[in-house]
Amino acid sequence: MTATPSDHGHAVAAGFLGWMLDAFDFFLVVFCLTAIAKEFHKPDSAIALSITVTLAFRPVGAFIFGLLADRYGRRVPLMIDLVFYSVIEVLTAFAPNYTTFMVLRALFGIGMGGEWGVGASLVMEKVPARLRGVLSGLLQQGYAAGNLLAAACYFAFFDRWGWRPLFLLGGLPALLALFMRFAVKESEVWERTRHQSWKHLGHSIAGVWRLFVYLTILMTTMNLASHGTQDMFPTLLERQWHFRATERALVSGFSMVGAIIGGVLVGLFSDRFGRRRAMIAAFVVAILLIPLWAYAPSLALLYAGAFLMQFMVQGAWGVIPAHLSELSPDSVRGFLPGFAYQCGVLLSSSVVYLQTLYGQRASYAAAMAFTAVTVFSAACIATALGPERRGAEFGAD
Repeated sequence: MTATPSDHGHAVAAGFLGWMLDAFDFFLVVFCLTAIAKEFHKPDSAIALSITVTLAFRPVGAFIFGLLADRYGRRVPLMIDLVFYSVIEVLTAFAPNYTTFMVLRALFGIGMGGEWGVGASLVMEKVPARLRGVLSGLLQQGYAAGNLLAAACYFAFFDRWGWRPLFLLGGLPALLALFMRFAVKESEVWERTRHQSWKHLGHSIAGVWRLFVYLTILMTTMNLASHGTQDMFPTLLERQWHFRATERALVSGFSMVGAIIGGVLVGLFSDRFGRRRAMIAAFVVAILLIPLWAYAPSLALLYAGAFLMQFMVQGAWGVIPAHLSELSPDSVRGFLPGFAYQCGVLLSSSVVYLQTLYGQRASYAAAMAFTAVTVFSAACIATALGPERRGAEFGAD
């Protein structure tokens, strides 16, 4: 059975919105970091540690939901995950103390880790091979759209309501599970290549361990690039530019417009010229933009630097769903890309905490500039040394 254009569209919409709402909650903590720290009587670094905890628990979710996706299909595990992290988001609004807050952020990390791999495999298995790059870019920029949505809510409501009511909006993904139930069909590729037993699935996973090691290294560099340039950026704007909440939200939101455009355009570039070539080109340009991004001498150039930096970083990221899905065999596509991605998150999870410590002793600009030049270079090397299967035919293993 061949997927119809409407089926493609429903799958892309579900994948995009799921990742967007996942990122929305994650970036609420980023924007509200100093306010949460003040309420719990903790330093900035203590709340930055909660971001590290969230990132560190994402592999747990990728492992659990990825196995379920390869054994039982993409749709049901994704719906369960959407409801799970929606509940955790709402509970975060009622956290009575720092310990409870940290536990909830760990649980949210499990939900966040489960969403990407299952959603990406569902979408990439449904869309035409010739459009994988551009739709991969659109799918991945659900993350940037979630950041933008968080910035918009922070801009509109934080000064009036504070941080807690913002997390009540996190119940929205539960509604997306209803859309998944009635509008999105199961992956035809999974139906043709499904495992008949857990033992068979285990053998398939064991057979790709070398690929798993490479993808984990690649995704470690990619996550260092993303989290190293995004997560502490609002704090940099507050501590060094002395921006108010609304001003921080505007700059960060504008940078996410660049991310969304970059993700789609670099993804389109990868359809024509190759996945690795597109990613390396984006990171090389990003290295050249570091002085403008970290040490902008004026407000206009600060906006320009933020926009262009995320255009390039998230442009490279836009290629990832297609690239990892193409490199993964049909038999483990629900598990391997997401688990490798989230193991990369785990290995890179300390970057925010380390940047905070360095920024408190020197400057946030210096901490982020040093991080950027190091991790962009590493991402270029890791990308160049790996394989590529652009346009691979799914379901033919």
